[in-house]
Amino acid sequence: MRVLAVADEVDEALRADPRRAGDVDIVVACGDLPFDYLRALMDALDVPLVFVPGNHDPSVRGFRTSRAGLTLRAGLPATPPWPPGAVNADGRVVDVGGLRIAGLGGCPRYSAGPNQYTQGEQRRRAGRLARRATWRRRRDGRGVDLLLTHAPPRGVGDADDPPHRGFDCLARLIGRLRTPLLLHGHVHPYGDRPGDLPLGPTTVRNVVGRHVFDVPTAEDRLGEPAVQVRR
Repeated sequence: MRVLAVADEVDEALRADPRRAGDVDIVVACGDLPFDYLRALMDALDVPLVFVPGNHDPSVRGFRTSRAGLTLRAGLPATPPWPPGAVNADGRVVDVGGLRIAGLGGCPRYSAGPNQYTQGEQRRRAGRLARRATWRRRRDGRGVDLLLTHAPPRGVGDADDPPHRGFDCLARLIGRLRTPLLLHGHVHPYGDRPGDLPLGPTTVRNVVGRHVFDVPTAEDRLGEPAVQVRR
């Protein structure tokens, strides 16, 4: 699967012509991007969009889909802030475009803004996400191909200032999910392209800006000794 991953910084060249991304199968977004920008990419490329929210995005908490297909919030019909047809993966495990994707948005709490969590709050959210992924794996034998977060794991690609510290719980979460790849944003490289970082068997990748690469699906990985992710 060829993936276009975006986060935090609008790529003006890509906004002007989304076809610069080339042939991609899916767009994944790791937060802090205008939803109209994401909608333009999704519509122009005619591919699915999966996202998690960042700390500068509006709150996406409390929305759910009824059995009748209506979007509800607090039990009442509501229009979510994200683009129609996009998939909010925050705290969820979703199957989209041949990939199984888990998501955990937000950053460490440093203000009263939305999509911010204490280390304890995010740890509890991560535990619920891991249980959902485990249930799905037991049901059909498929693991998670890709973990989307906004903030990175603590000590792996994060910074020392409180707003840009990573989450402690992510190291344990990837161990439980057994995912080969974690994508995050939040930490701006300011023109430099940060290298991939290892966290156990998982590759941690900062996708601020735009990045295009291949991700093997679970079917592709059957019988392979290791996962190869190519930029």
